[in-house]
Amino acid sequence: MSVEVTRLFDFAYYQLENYNLNKAFTTKYNGEWVSTSTKEFIKKGNEISRGLLKLGIKSGDKIAVISTNNRTEWNILDLGILQIGAISVPIYPTITKDDFEYIFNHAEITHCFLSDKDLYKKVKSVKKNIPTLQEIYSFDEVKKCKNWTKVIELGKDETSQVEVQKIMDSVKPEDLATIIYTSGTTGRPKGVMLSHNNIVTNVIDSMPRLPLKLGDFKALSFLPVCHIFERMLHYLYQYAGCSIYFAEGIDKIGDNLKEIKPDFMTVVPRLLEKVFDGIINKGSELKGIKKALFFWAVDLGLKWKPYEANGWWYSKKLKLANKLIFSKWREALGGNLSTMVSGSAALQPRLAKVFAAAGMPVMEGYGLTETSPVVAVNMLKDNLLKVGTVGKAIGNVEVKIADDGEILIKGPNVMMGYYKDPEKTASVMTGDYFHTGDKGELDSQGFLKITGRKKEIFKTSGGKYIVPALLENSMKESRFIDQILVIGEGQKLPAAIIQPAFDFVREWARIHHEPIPGNNEDLIANPHVIERIEKEIKKGNKGFGKWETIKKFELTPDIWGIENGLLTPTMKPKRDEILKKYKHLYNKIYEIEN
Repeated sequence: MSVEVTRLFDFAYYQLENYNLNKAFTTKYNGEWVSTSTKEFIKKGNEISRGLLKLGIKSGDKIAVISTNNRTEWNILDLGILQIGAISVPIYPTITKDDFEYIFNHAEITHCFLSDKDLYKKVKSVKKNIPTLQEIYSFDEVKKCKNWTKVIELGKDETSQVEVQKIMDSVKPEDLATIIYTSGTTGRPKGVMLSHNNIVTNVIDSMPRLPLKLGDFKALSFLPVCHIFERMLHYLYQYAGCSIYFAEGIDKIGDNLKEIKPDFMTVVPRLLEKVFDGIINKGSELKGIKKALFFWAVDLGLKWKPYEANGWWYSKKLKLANKLIFSKWREALGGNLSTMVSGSAALQPRLAKVFAAAGMPVMEGYGLTETSPVVAVNMLKDNLLKVGTVGKAIGNVEVKIADDGEILIKGPNVMMGYYKDPEKTASVMTGDYFHTGDKGELDSQGFLKITGRKKEIFKTSGGKYIVPALLENSMKESRFIDQILVIGEGQKLPAAIIQPAFDFVREWARIHHEPIPGNNEDLIANPHVIERIEKEIKKGNKGFGKWETIKKFELTPDIWGIENGLLTPTMKPKRDEILKKYKHLYNKIYEIEN
């Protein structure tokens, strides 16, 4: 009997029946890549299910899963939890202890599985304040913490498999599968309730946009799997018969790409910006004809248009650029990378063009946790790509633009609601339409363009609207600017708080024989550095109306990161946190007394 996928755990059995991979999931342990086959994956998932039942876990119980890096254990646990009708609650590893305590209590977590000793310390420190939390298990060997293998040992006895099967048969597609606490750029995390059907339909409706041969490709996974974008893709990979390799961490991505040679990977714009800046830095070090050829190829790439719209002469030159320059880019990223999918923030059009010209097209998409997540995505074939847009809506998903420009979504992927918050749920729904909080436009062909975040769009005191995201994206094309936050709500003019790209600024200082201060405080106080960044701001302001250009800015000495709470796990600036931390800079810009 062929497997019909209607619940999330069905994907594993579908893969077993159709692909039966030897290397379904591969993780690196102590320098060695260790693969788990589809058969082994299901076997361990069943052991976890039986072990959890022996621990007294029932359908509807909430189980937290937290991992610093993506790894096979996460997926095995996910399968084991879902098969017995329990609810998986994936949590970002980088959130504060207070947020851990809040989520655990709000979700009434009974058991927690985590990856390492640092996370164990964090959760253990708040365990006494969480009355529902019975036990913590770790994937790594951690002193004084029970290991997750104890649950596997409990489940070795196969006699209770009949009970597991009985529960599996009783799980309905419309049942709650997971609660995902959004790590938004503002406020307390909200628990988004997603059913099996929400995510399953999103996988199936997104599949036609996958440009690769089913059952014959490798994907590199590094975006946090607790984020619905990456998690949904893990289910899609299972459905497509794809081998999943887990990157060791963002710092090891370059090495892992060369080792694994993947065909496909998901990215966030910030990663692509860093990759591109790194390539340009290397090109800048070249001399003579090599340097001239390098930048000729880059300029050619920046003019790229899909479907050979530039004509045969451009195609001929691009062929040469590929042979001389772009082939080296591809080699540096493993050599086989034929497609990347980008989400979570706006992708600079120049990056979409240059990577496509280099034979590694980036398919930009759009979605939210509340929409499981994919709403729209570009695809190269069938004229479904338009640079500067997030593509057309996937099948069964309807996109509507409200009178005020807000994007509304209707479809089987729209969440069940916010956990324990019917008022908040009601506030974002109009009938079957979900209010995204994003503003956008639909062109005559149905391509969706995001124009800004509704909450972040602000008015100056002169009554002019400012769209921070558009300005920020333009400024981040500069190699001198790593992160930027556009400010100025209710003020006379827009301004910016900027984290410079310190490594690049130091390199620039070295080349221009500027004194190179040892610490960042001295570097951002250097008048030549300030003057140079001002030049970049003027360049980034081009194309914007006079009222919306950035007139003033201040530099920060800190690197904005996930760990210090200034960026979300998908590398977007946390507006409220940055404004709180740099209130003195805001006051300085607008001459407000502290």
